[in-house]
Amino acid sequence: MPSLDEKKFIPRILNRLAWAAGAIALVLTIGTIGFVAIDGYPVFDAFYMSLITIFTVGYNEIHTLSRAGRIFNSFLIFFGALTLLLSAGAMTQTIIELELNQFFQKRRTNKMVNNLNDHFIVCGYGRVGRGAAAELKNAGANFVIIDSNEERVERAIHNGMVAVLADCTRDEALRDVGIDRAKGLIATLGTDADNLFLILSARTLNPTIFLSARVGEEEAASKMKRAGADQVFAPYTSTGARMAQALLRPHVSQFLDFTTRNIGLNVGIEQVEVLAGSEVEGKTLEEIRLRRELGIIVLAIKRKAGTMEFNPPADARLEGGDFLIVMGEPENLPKLETLLGGAARK
Repeated sequence: MPSLDEKKFIPRILNRLAWAAGAIALVLTIGTIGFVAIDGYPVFDAFYMSLITIFTVGYNEIHTLSRAGRIFNSFLIFFGALTLLLSAGAMTQTIIELELNQFFQKRRTNKMVNNLNDHFIVCGYGRVGRGAAAELKNAGANFVIIDSNEERVERAIHNGMVAVLADCTRDEALRDVGIDRAKGLIATLGTDADNLFLILSARTLNPTIFLSARVGEEEAASKMKRAGADQVFAPYTSTGARMAQALLRPHVSQFLDFTTRNIGLNVGIEQVEVLAGSEVEGKTLEEIRLRRELGIIVLAIKRKAGTMEFNPPADARLEGGDFLIVMGEPENLPKLETLLGGAARK
């Protein structure tokens, strides 16, 4: 199946092929008519004479040519050879343009990947991978897609994303996309076995990377966790659960859609780190007055030690390395990041 780059060049190739075929056909027609009119050649003999003249095969004259016929043949040789050269040149130019375009496209992609740092790697651009990539793109995160299917890679590039054609279960492919510098990896390959192998490889290459994996079977989730995955998702199970929640608790389900997908409500949920040395370190939630000053609600605090405090009280004290899970208007969230001295962690 042709890539998108090749598809872009196909109309140009077809146009130039049509032009070359038309030019050669015109010269053959003129040659055939000329030999018939000047020296009385039979039509087929005239066509054959024109053909061997244009392609300069060096055969003898089929019938003796008159002086006028040889003058005509001289012009036919010149214009016939010129037409063939121009046709060959046009086709060669198109092929070279295609090769150069692919070369520079790969070079641009490699340069962009080499410049990535603290980025995310999306392994697999199927249905789940496309959803993950779209969310990362909407969030403005740096990420790269890696897939062994050329059509999917071309589709990702066409959608304005950085994508690499490679087998992400191979260590060298993961190194090429900067796994040692990456912040997180999303494993959305077609089978649980491939995702499990990928998680094992990624954890070995970067022990600190955050790994999120997709599983098709529930029993594979525990294996994925033991292999080193930080988060495991079963799309079919979670989708069924959300469908049931939409029936049992429709308002809760709608609220979650509002806050996580920005549907009809101008609020968002974010996590922001409290950096050591920031002005809020050591202060309580009441003292920094987030709700009053910024209209931001603190839903939970993920402590540096790993514990999670839901609906923290006003006297909860903040320490460096804590994460606040907050909800508020998108334009106020950057102000909170500045106040805490940290940055949003997608």
